[in-house]
Amino acid sequence: MANQGKPEPAAQSGGEPTLHRSIGPTQMALYGLGSMLGAGVYGLMGKAAGQVGNAVWLAFVVALVAALLTALSYASLGSRYPRAAGAAYVTQRAYGFPLLSFMVGLALVCSGLTSIATQSRVFAANLIELVGLDGLPVAWLALGFLLIMAGIVFRGIRESMWVNVLCTIVEAAGLILVVAVGISYWGSVDYFETPAAPGDDHVILIVMQGAVLAFFAFIGFEDMYNVAEEVRDPQRTIPLGLITAMAAAAVLYIAVAITAVSVVPWQELSTAPGPITEVVSRAAPIIPPILFTGITMFAVANTGLVNFVTASRLLYGMGRQGLLPSIFGRVHHGRRTPHVAILVLFLILVPLALAGTISELASATVLLLLSVFAVVNGSLFVLKGRKSEEPGKFEIPRFVPALGVIVCVVLVAVRVSTGDWRAPAIAGGLLLGCFVIYLAMRAYTLPAGGKIEDNH
Repeated sequence: MANQGKPEPAAQSGGEPTLHRSIGPTQMALYGLGSMLGAGVYGLMGKAAGQVGNAVWLAFVVALVAALLTALSYASLGSRYPRAAGAAYVTQRAYGFPLLSFMVGLALVCSGLTSIATQSRVFAANLIELVGLDGLPVAWLALGFLLIMAGIVFRGIRESMWVNVLCTIVEAAGLILVVAVGISYWGSVDYFETPAAPGDDHVILIVMQGAVLAFFAFIGFEDMYNVAEEVRDPQRTIPLGLITAMAAAAVLYIAVAITAVSVVPWQELSTAPGPITEVVSRAAPIIPPILFTGITMFAVANTGLVNFVTASRLLYGMGRQGLLPSIFGRVHHGRRTPHVAILVLFLILVPLALAGTISELASATVLLLLSVFAVVNGSLFVLKGRKSEEPGKFEIPRFVPALGVIVCVVLVAVRVSTGDWRAPAIAGGLLLGCFVIYLAMRAYTLPAGGKIEDNH
């Protein structure tokens, strides 16, 4: 994983250390794939099946279409403006509205926080099942998980990437095994069967509702953009790694979804504490359930690690751009990691991990990201219309980000209008907190006029 070509300076001309460019195309693809696989299949397959029934695979297809539009926009933006907290940067570049840029940046941080909190609770639940710690509170195990993640992220990007590679290989192999043992069951059920719809609900609306939760499974491309300053040749590596990761995740998701409802009735799948483990125990009883409980823990830990890396780089990038106090942009001289941002994230995560259920945190994460994705798609649409903007190495037609805006807005509307109030309340509370922080920063620490500083 060493750098190729010219040696990379450890510090800028002013003596401040910089982040370490050590990520190549393979690591980039595994980084995004590892983020997507963990939470999507291992953590939420059962809950998605409970909403959509046997048509859960269709919900993943709809979520893929919605995610792919935005992923292509991110790939194009990554080839144009490769930097940490890139979403906040391109928002400011497109609209020139500091409040919007700040809200986009912190909303992404909040989505990362809710995602990590989700992973901590899923990991703790699986650990209790694995070793029989029924008397130990989930909260304490979740806090231990967060402490370990913070330690790895602080240690360095090389170490974080190697842990990511290991976990991604384990979880992908587990999913391939699921399909292998269950493929003989394919064709045994009606793959369009959905739960009984109350009132006038139709299959399309049920699938759309499930797609909002399934969208959580494809979160990962924004993680890839935010490590741009630690990627070799980011203009080429980011688009290549992003598209590769999305394609691999889509194939695995749809195959596993079909396998899961073919082996286990969706009603039982939705209530199983470990949905994937239940599928394997029925399709291949010879395989001990403890194996897939362990794989689930690798997968969930991987997603938590990736999101922790991403959130810390978001705070770092916003500190460097003048959207947050400059202390967030500091890099540790020895470890070459944003240590202040890592510590602050850990302190925020501790109380967040103790509140909310998995589905509520996941849905809040999706609502935040869909809102941000709508803004970022719009930013690319605006920037592509400016003749003064230099094109990147990966360009897409202008209608792609336009469609991305529409799809994201529709998914937000479906979730808010048809779901319960808890997830929108969590997301709204986090956004309100972002606004209050912005007012405080404007009053005391931000540069006059709120102009983003370009320190690259």
